[in-house]
Amino acid sequence: MDFTALRRHPDVEGAGLEASDAADRLILDEARAAVGALAPGELVVIDDAFGALALGAVHLGAHEVRVHQDPITGERALAENAARLGLAHEVRSEPLAPALVAGARLVLLRLPRSLDRLDEIAELVARHAAPDVEIVAGGRLKHMSIAMNEVLGRAFARVDVSLARQKSRVLRASGARAELRPPAGDADAPSNAAPARWPRRERHDELGLVVVAHGGVFAGTKVDIGTRFLLGHLAEAVPDAASAVDLACGSGVIATKLALSRPGIRVTASDRSAAAAASARLTALANGVAERVTVERADGLELLADASEPLVLLNPPFHSDAALSTGIAGHLFADAARVLAPDGELWCVWNSHLRYRPLLERLVGPTRQIARNAKFTVTASRRAERSAERAGA
Repeated sequence: MDFTALRRHPDVEGAGLEASDAADRLILDEARAAVGALAPGELVVIDDAFGALALGAVHLGAHEVRVHQDPITGERALAENAARLGLAHEVRSEPLAPALVAGARLVLLRLPRSLDRLDEIAELVARHAAPDVEIVAGGRLKHMSIAMNEVLGRAFARVDVSLARQKSRVLRASGARAELRPPAGDADAPSNAAPARWPRRERHDELGLVVVAHGGVFAGTKVDIGTRFLLGHLAEAVPDAASAVDLACGSGVIATKLALSRPGIRVTASDRSAAAAASARLTALANGVAERVTVERADGLELLADASEPLVLLNPPFHSDAALSTGIAGHLFADAARVLAPDGELWCVWNSHLRYRPLLERLVGPTRQIARNAKFTVTASRRAERSAERAGA
């Protein structure tokens, strides 16, 4: 397969980078024989970045491949690449749920950086795929650790390690542990299977908040210190706003806390991550505000109209994989500027060393400092017409 034909689009922070790497090619080489022996529908691909694994497997002979990718941008890139190669009929994107892996005999996995994410995926596969399922999981050596073997070992009896090639390695997991599997046959029979570990929940009495999170969501069931700093100033943020947006919402802490503190407000929470969106819905539900918190899996604020919201709240991510990237924040700032109504405000918390204020001034509008401590700065940026025009240019 010609991997150079694949594109990362849409992918703001990854422009100019390849859509596949040595780890993808090693996974496919290690799985080649197994892929060739599968019936249609028996292959599942998880966390394929932009389609290299799924489309590479089709090239090796797989049919009716089920795929799950956490970021919506990756899902869209797969769809575009599949259409360009005339393979759209062979791949189907699905949520990370039992139906994704039901009956699967082989799972190709790009190893996530998060051990919690790996744990949730491994448990899902061991519980709901075919009893003889095998996971072939790979990644770059610099992002791998011995702990990944241990995590896979919680769900599978055997974990084998490949030789390294081009700074990449593959882990093979097989022998799904019987204690994770429900009883065969009668669906109504009592089950002795161990309880599911995901999603997890934690109550934070000091905040009056329950947080629910799937594996891999930033901070998990914790409330990170930047978010805590912003929460301390929520009462000051456009107090008469009838609606607000929690952009890059993660587990939905900001959206839920705002809804709890303002009984009349309606909040839209948005994140490109499927795991984050699912977590935010569960967090809102656990705190009794689900009817006033609408969660969308989207690329930024693409589903919201121009000049429609008086208040946007944001704790922007600043890493793309292992690299520091301000491109993500710039994309989100510009999107906030587009959606803010006249005199609406973007309230943002950011690591002080990133010095985002000039960028906020340019993309959104006049920016004032609300609070600052040793690590974080909270700012409020008011939408200015000229900045909004530049952001939409």
